[in-house]
Amino acid sequence: MRSQMLAARAAALFVSDLPAGSRPSVALVETAIAAAVRTRGGTRGCVAELAAAYGDYPETAVVRMRWARSVVLSVYDRSSVLSPVSTPASTPVALALAA
Repeated sequence: MRSQMLAARAAALFVSDLPAGSRPSVALVETAIAAAVRTRGGTRGCVAELAAAYGDYPETAVVRMRWARSVVLSVYDRSSVLSPVSTPASTPVALALAA
């Protein structure tokens, strides 16, 4: 389940309004993911938009997904050496992804 949550968060961050290459704070990442999930009708909507981006712009989608995955791993992956941060189950992102 952990890898599915990381993938869902990365997809949501991918379709968020945050610029690729930025190093957003944990709070900004959580807000962006929650907003992306909410405005796209859930994680399935985020994944659908992600797939469309890969189909339309594969060269830029790869770069953006690497960035999104890196940010998500640095924020949520407890085994990551980057900067692990524990996230309680009651955060806006956890609640949005559970819906």
